[in-house]
Amino acid sequence: MTNLTFDDVRAAHERIQRRILRSPTVPCEALSKRLGTEIWLKLENLQAISSFKERGAANKLALLTEDERARGVIAVSAGNHAQGVARHAHLLGIDATIVMPRHTPSAKIERTRKWGAQIVAEGEDFAEASLIAEKILEREGRVLVHPFNDLAVMAGQGTFAIELLEDAPPLDYIVLPIGGGGLLSGSAIVAQSLSPQTRIIGVQVESYASLARFPAESPALGGSTIAEGMAVLKLGARCLETVQPLLDRVLIVSELEVEAAVATLAEQARVVSEGAGAAALAAVVKYAEIFEGKRVGLPVTGGNISTRVFANALLRALRRDGRILFLSMQIPDRPGLLADIARRISEAGGNIIEVSHQRLFAEPSVQSAELEVMIEARDGAHAEIIQHSLSQEYKLMRR
Repeated sequence: MTNLTFDDVRAAHERIQRRILRSPTVPCEALSKRLGTEIWLKLENLQAISSFKERGAANKLALLTEDERARGVIAVSAGNHAQGVARHAHLLGIDATIVMPRHTPSAKIERTRKWGAQIVAEGEDFAEASLIAEKILEREGRVLVHPFNDLAVMAGQGTFAIELLEDAPPLDYIVLPIGGGGLLSGSAIVAQSLSPQTRIIGVQVESYASLARFPAESPALGGSTIAEGMAVLKLGARCLETVQPLLDRVLIVSELEVEAAVATLAEQARVVSEGAGAAALAAVVKYAEIFEGKRVGLPVTGGNISTRVFANALLRALRRDGRILFLSMQIPDRPGLLADIARRISEAGGNIIEVSHQRLFAEPSVQSAELEVMIEARDGAHAEIIQHSLSQEYKLMRR
């Protein structure tokens, strides 16, 4: 098996730099102050397809021979890789077919189709879609563009680290999310050559922690995750061979920690990130003792998060922090009580967002009503003050 080299990545950098954005590398003072770590963010969510995946696709397609270009390309993906292949095939005038599982959100399908690719939406999951792609490959003789287990793709992803190390001050750590391993392996090769003192740390989510040693009672790998770009059961063989001797350690984060990191990036850095794009920050928050006082490079690897998921992540974060207070109470069904409750909330400085008041299912008496109130508070301590004020007169439950 041919090994990936720094010369491969350097050549890829020269080859694709006019077709992709040199994404900004910026310090984030808000996160640095909060974490006691000097944080530098590389904003790959600003690429044309809002993901670093564009880099690998651009390099792979640029290396195709005239014969291969004439045959066309095929890829299997439900997300960012699909858009990267479609865009750069369009730019190079190459016919592209993308096989996407049939349950892929329509927005992702349309974003891929807009680049001119033919979409085949078949298969229940990635595995079934891959089998369909193999049949098309055999029938039409297209060139497969693998999302990670390909040296040209790995080299393209590694151009991320060249830019990061050139644009940031000397880094103690680069923390990277792990999916199939293309970004991780390419970046590790670059760091070894350009900044050998910089250690590479990988991050996996609990349900896809193929590089971690879990105890026997841990849950099986797989399942749904907010970090869709990391939902890969096993690293590519070429990626694993490349990165194993260069990886400092692997840190594991939970679904909730990734979700919280999405909200933190939005609030503290004003950056919209998908789950996988926030996973590196989730690890730095969780394992703060490793990074305290260090200079750390973090990629925001992509920003393709659905509006609904993003909104829910923000609201759930507000609720966890106590800035959204949800109270349920049984009240006597008589005039004036709603006004009294609203007055108490107002005098405590709370802002009523939503009220639900109904009698039919109230317990325990027909003379009772059930009231649910969603209240905005400044912080957790303020929420406690509001709750205490109401509890002086009403029996309530916090949800």
